[in-house]
Amino acid sequence: MFLDAHYVEREKQRNLLRELLGKAGEGQGQVALLSGAVASGKSALLMNCADQALAEGALLLDTAGVPAERDRPFGLLGRIFASAPLTSAAHAEVARLIDGVAGGESSVHDQMLAMPQLSAVLLDLAKDHLVVIAVDDVHDSDQASLRFLLYLTRRIRHCRMLVVLTEPARLESGKRGFHTELAHLPHCTLLRLKLLSPMGTVGLLSEHFTPSTAARLAPELHDITGGSPLLLRALVEDRLTATEAGDPYQPLVRGDNYAQAVLDCLHRCGPEPLEIARGIAVLGAHTGPGLLSRLLGLHLRDVEQAVADLGQCGLLSEGRFRDEQAAAVVRDAVPADRLSGLHTRAAELLHQDGSAAYDIARHLVVAGDTADLWAVPVLQEAAEYALADGDMDFAHRCLALARNSCRDDRVRASLTVKLAGVVWRTDPAAVDIDAPALLLDAKAGRLSPGDLVVSLSYLAWSGRLHEAREVLEALEGTDGWSGREERTALAAARRWLTVLSPSLGMEPGDEEPMRPGPADTLAGDAEIAHLHASSAVAAALSESRREDAVAEATRVLQRYRLDDGYVQPLALALWALVYAGRLDLAAPWCERLLNESADHHARPWQAVFTSVRAETALRQGDLPSAKVHAEAALRHLGPRGWSLARTFPLATLIQAHTGMGQFDEAESLLGQTVPEAFLHTLPGLHYARARGRWNLATGRYHAALGDFLACGEALEEWGIDAPELVPWRLDAAETWLALGHPDKARSLAEQQLLRSPDRARGTALRLVGATGEGRRGLQQLQEAVEILENGGDRLQLALCLGELGRLYRVMDDVNRARMLVRKAWHVAKSCGAEPLCRQLIPGGADPDLETPRHEPVLPQDTAALTEAESRVAVLAAHGNTNREIAARLYVTVSTVEQHLTRIYRKLKVNRRRDLSTRLAGGGDAQFALNGRQTVADLVAMEVTSCGTGRRD
Repeated sequence: MFLDAHYVEREKQRNLLRELLGKAGEGQGQVALLSGAVASGKSALLMNCADQALAEGALLLDTAGVPAERDRPFGLLGRIFASAPLTSAAHAEVARLIDGVAGGESSVHDQMLAMPQLSAVLLDLAKDHLVVIAVDDVHDSDQASLRFLLYLTRRIRHCRMLVVLTEPARLESGKRGFHTELAHLPHCTLLRLKLLSPMGTVGLLSEHFTPSTAARLAPELHDITGGSPLLLRALVEDRLTATEAGDPYQPLVRGDNYAQAVLDCLHRCGPEPLEIARGIAVLGAHTGPGLLSRLLGLHLRDVEQAVADLGQCGLLSEGRFRDEQAAAVVRDAVPADRLSGLHTRAAELLHQDGSAAYDIARHLVVAGDTADLWAVPVLQEAAEYALADGDMDFAHRCLALARNSCRDDRVRASLTVKLAGVVWRTDPAAVDIDAPALLLDAKAGRLSPGDLVVSLSYLAWSGRLHEAREVLEALEGTDGWSGREERTALAAARRWLTVLSPSLGMEPGDEEPMRPGPADTLAGDAEIAHLHASSAVAAALSESRREDAVAEATRVLQRYRLDDGYVQPLALALWALVYAGRLDLAAPWCERLLNESADHHARPWQAVFTSVRAETALRQGDLPSAKVHAEAALRHLGPRGWSLARTFPLATLIQAHTGMGQFDEAESLLGQTVPEAFLHTLPGLHYARARGRWNLATGRYHAALGDFLACGEALEEWGIDAPELVPWRLDAAETWLALGHPDKARSLAEQQLLRSPDRARGTALRLVGATGEGRRGLQQLQEAVEILENGGDRLQLALCLGELGRLYRVMDDVNRARMLVRKAWHVAKSCGAEPLCRQLIPGGADPDLETPRHEPVLPQDTAALTEAESRVAVLAAHGNTNREIAARLYVTVSTVEQHLTRIYRKLKVNRRRDLSTRLAGGGDAQFALNGRQTVADLVAMEVTSCGTGRRD
């Protein structure tokens, strides 16, 4: 299959061998010595010459040197004679001569005495035939056979004999004499083979691919192989195999053929280059002759020479493997014990040389389960670099090895917490904190206060709240945790757990929140951060301390940088801003922390902050953005297991789907079973409300009422009444309205009105106004609109505008009602609230763009009106004054008057009030189309937006 490919860029040598074969056939004996790097094609060229000789009727005596027989005198010579067509007597004589001098006691002199008779046998054969002696890898022959070949080649100058030998580009010192003496013979020709050039690589590939494919593949393959025919052919075979049922344009394939070719090449180089190649594969980027010499215990000169040889055969470039996958093949072939020893030794040498911790740790991690004590700080430092680079797997392996190698109990306990932090960065649900072991370490004084708080937070976020509580209760009151730092840590953990799950009852009711003291001003301890962040949330849930909450949350966000111990305090500070109603502050802080999280390559960190970003979008009425952010948070967390961190974005996403009318999507999310323990937490309350909103939107009113009242009961049990957390009274009021109980709805809304902040007050006023009548309800709805226009919740604003429009319609102010409904529709549309759009305007089409299903039948007289006159006529028919018409159409009052004069004349009317009857062709003066739109709407739509049509 690859016969022709063997001889790419070898035509010169092939022609020269044919010429030498011709001269030998004419009685001019010749010697050809082929030299070149391993796998450069010497053997293939030798075979080609032998095949040519056979084709011309020559007598071929071929063999190859065998390293295992180097110490057996005349071993090679015996194989040459074994293939010669001798008589039985001649074979017997040859065997006698070889056996007589092949023993270990024979001297060089004795061997030389036998050579005339042995060479005479071959010379006699050349009298009747052209004899070709071909010896591959002659350097692997025994010394006696090499002496015989020198003896013979000196005597073939006038015989019909050709001797073709192959040898490597560099010879061992003991074999250089043979090469030198042979090269000095006048009838000896030296042929040197180099690896293929880039063009030669194209030529080899062209034997198997189209010219365009060969040209496309050649640069990469030449760079990987250096032009080695052996490696190139292996890659071609792998690609041909891979493309039999695949895409011919797929990336380069390195398969079994390539791996075997790499190993074959090394083994043919010899044991010493093979060992040096292993060292290079282990050291990687830090390879150098000096370091290799120390690693392998070899002389520096031998290392340098072997590196040069490996470069000549195409495996190395500048002392390193050309292809990292070739290095991986070499490493994989090293016995496990030997490989571990090399990595251990490499780590020690790099440590002695002061190399980077990351480079040393790479060897330590591969070496095994334990390391020397000096390696523990190195592994810790390497883990920090790995975390900065986003290599969580390597960071985890470094910390695990450091923990296994550490003999200091305090350091080992700290490493356990750091390991949990690495796991939390990748999968919060998979954090494995052994609560009994944690308690044991804490009681024994092996945990720092900060590590304790962080460990308890990991337990809590993974849903093991009661285990965290048990550890905390066991430590409170113990002698080892009575110092200031320890008490601060316990208070921080208690406050944090209470905020996250008030049902645990860990917070004494009369305790004043701890304030930052002078010593804490520059504090970076995790326990201080947790304490202040949880205090901010607690303040946000207290009606009288919301300003304190904003100040405290802002201090936390400004003071602490993003790191393992501070992710959760920073997230809590953001939630504090959300619960305090400061969405304008929460959103930009979210974006900033999201950018920093991306730099840390920590997807769960991004999920935590994206969850808050989704909630801010939801509370601003931006349902599409809330959906996008919540989905991103869930993707960052991954599908595995449950954690409290997952519950927040799940609740937000359910509400976003519900508000957008995507009820099936919301239902599928509700089908995911949330652990019962999670429902008694702050994020669990968000989930319960989301489920209630879906029940309400889909007509399951009693189920919705049950969810909302359950939220109220939980908040009452926790001693919290914060509508910014869950406005359960307002949700329940909406449900009572849907059930046809406006009095109950109004009662709940008025209760909430007495204790609501501005944002929730707008919603409460909307519900109170919706259940009221006349001027009182109108005033309440107008006040609600003013609050909501400044409060940021555009969805509630749309609802309130719709209610206000409904009330104006009841009061027969149709124009104002229509304007408000139209504005409500636009606001709802911008929020993505399709169900509300359909409720405001059945069919859901844009009131400013919709074409009526049936065109109005107008009298033919109206065809005489110009487009501008038609607009003025319809606006005038709706009772707009000339000034109002001018304002809407952006023209002067005089222009409107001129238009009306012409309109009266063309329509044959005398008064403005006759316009409505005339335009409708005698029909309804309101020109109602499809039950909701008028001709006036269709004309005025081009010149007025939902907000410019309001008339006071």
